[in-house]
Amino acid sequence: MNRKPPDRKAQAKRAALNALKRARRLAERAGVKLSDWEGEFLGSVETRVKTFGRAFGDPEKGAPGEALSALQTVKLKEIAAKAKGEKKGLQRKGFRRKSRARE
Repeated sequence: MNRKPPDRKAQAKRAALNALKRARRLAERAGVKLSDWEGEFLGSVETRVKTFGRAFGDPEKGAPGEALSALQTVKLKEIAAKAKGEKKGLQRKGFRRKSRARE
């Protein structure tokens, strides 16, 4: 059988829409209250992906065949982690004195 190769843009669009729906569904099922900003983010990104096929305008912010920019992907993962209850705190290390090489 001769099959066409899959359309990468359509695959990226479907994957992004599924990830957005999954994050929203996880939050609803877990009873996690998303902030107004997070809810608006999910809604606006979903609308832009449905309308334009991707959610960012500047081609330098993401790969050519992707539907979400790098920062949008990170934020989506943070929302999904919050819905799952895997909330991590900031892991910062303070300034430390450099050890000197003793002679």
